[in-house]
Amino acid sequence: MAEFFQMGGYAAFVWPSYGLCALVLWLNWYVPRKQHDKELRQLKRRHKAERQ
Repeated sequence: MAEFFQMGGYAAFVWPSYGLCALVLWLNWYVPRKQHDKELRQLKRRHKAERQ
């Protein structure tokens, strides 16, 4: 099992690559979601202001 985690001596390159890939995938999900939520709040505020 330790051999697997050492990746034949390339673990210093492989594991950070996996981590970076996971970070990029998470950011690709998180950033648009936050922007979408922000836009919805602004639209709701604008709609409420127009009704008054």
